[in-house]
Amino acid sequence: MAAAADYYDRVNTDLLQRIPVTARAVLEVGCGAGALGAAFKAIRPEVVYVGLEQVEAAARLASGRLDHVLRADAEDPQLALPELPPLDCLIYGDVLEHLKDPWATLRRHAALLADEGVLLACVPNVQHWSVLANLLHGRWPLAEEGLFDRTHLRWFTRDSLRELVAGCGLQLQELAPRIFQPEQAEAFVRQLEPALAGLGVDRQQLLAGVAPLQYVLRASRRPRPRLHLDCLTLRPQAGMVDVRMLQPLRALTSQASITARVSQGSLELLRADSTLPRLLIWQRPMLTLPESLDRLRLLLRNGYVIVSEYDDDPDRWPAIAAHQHLVFRGVHAVQVSTEPLAAAIRSHNPEVAVFANALDALPAPPPPPGEGPLRLFFGALNREADWAPWIEALNGVFAAAPERWHVEVVHDRAFFEALKLPSRQFTPTCDYATYRRLLGSCQIAFLPLADTPFNRMKSDLKALEAGGHGLAILASPIVYGGSLREGDTGRLFSTTEQLSTALQAWLADPAAARAMGLRARQWVAASRLQQHQAAAREAWYRSLWQRREQLTAELYQRLPQLRP
Repeated sequence: MAAAADYYDRVNTDLLQRIPVTARAVLEVGCGAGALGAAFKAIRPEVVYVGLEQVEAAARLASGRLDHVLRADAEDPQLALPELPPLDCLIYGDVLEHLKDPWATLRRHAALLADEGVLLACVPNVQHWSVLANLLHGRWPLAEEGLFDRTHLRWFTRDSLRELVAGCGLQLQELAPRIFQPEQAEAFVRQLEPALAGLGVDRQQLLAGVAPLQYVLRASRRPRPRLHLDCLTLRPQAGMVDVRMLQPLRALTSQASITARVSQGSLELLRADSTLPRLLIWQRPMLTLPESLDRLRLLLRNGYVIVSEYDDDPDRWPAIAAHQHLVFRGVHAVQVSTEPLAAAIRSHNPEVAVFANALDALPAPPPPPGEGPLRLFFGALNREADWAPWIEALNGVFAAAPERWHVEVVHDRAFFEALKLPSRQFTPTCDYATYRRLLGSCQIAFLPLADTPFNRMKSDLKALEAGGHGLAILASPIVYGGSLREGDTGRLFSTTEQLSTALQAWLADPAAARAMGLRARQWVAASRLQQHQAAAREAWYRSLWQRREQLTAELYQRLPQLRP
């Protein structure tokens, strides 16, 4: 029986999420067809990613995805690598168990790591319940993959993995279990329970040992100072939680020293006597006087630095001013998405950081224009005042060649109904992945914004999303004029004639629309991915913790009623 057809072309997401997004050079031993490397290069396109693979067919596929692919024996002491920047990450995805001498090999390879470099590995757990169950019946089945892979030469448990890491002179940062059938592990331990006391085996320790199918280990030359982020988010809506909270957190926690917890409701706070540096990042909190004061006092008593995450014009909600801007004044610091928004908030709290919206990874480039209609995307909430002045011009363009246009609308039913075009599709407010999939199916993005105080504080996120997918962007100069280069990475319109001319030109030459979209994609790749700001975010969060006494004193000056 042969291994599955995709055996060499899988992405282990537990490894992917642990590759530091700031890595300059990565070496993956046993890279297969390069799927993991390709996924990481979407997160950080400029990384130098080197793969080592002995299987010819897999190595051939990997060579089209990675920067360098070597067909060589990983255990060769004379292994010659290309000239690389300092190696920031060394990866073994289900490889160590195939080596004759993983201990010696790992010691040699670990010497290649930079001072801040990390080792990542995914390793099968020979203590897994299915192994013990087979051994109890005197069986050792052979398979083409999995725990009983016939090519496995070495076997590891939790403790022996710790010893492996220590023997390489590295410090274990994490040993995370991968558990896929917890109910079967529980049933196995339950069946053994009558014998456990006689064997001197603790039930919970046994369950912890037999449940993981594999372990993901993360080790480093030297530990970095720890940092913990507790996060309270909004309910998911139109990508706001993804872009402002979840994606930045995933980038940060790719560093072994940073941990995070996320909740939409309440969190069990860290104890006040914990020495772990901790921040609470609170997305758009609705803080009111005097009701919210006790909650803020509790956070302060438990040693948290409190950060308010805000990404809209606060004047849109009169309740914020009615409660003396407590959402900004009652916290240590505020993070926002734009400088105009930061300027509006600094009068209430001077500790404000701007982290522009960004994409977590670069989507695949769009295909060349086909024979079908040109597809235009519009997806926004509460934007009727923005698109209404342009709908007649849009319909005029569509009426001239209705068979050559299709419009994809997300969220806005009124816009959909206003379109006079047979080929159109409406999707109600949906999850962010669906929104991005529909966006990526189009060639043009329509991004109108009226010139209002509220809009002037908005971010250019929709241009980032469209540009990342390689769409030609047709946008208002409000907000987007500060990001797009007219005629290069997008078209800006202030009149109906400009709007109509741009659409008609792209209809006549779809290749030109695609070329503009690819230039917008290069803009996003070069400057607007999460990896570009991860280091600055981490530095600011650590700075807040280091300055917490000063920041707390300033907080008490703003709100003396919070003093203990």
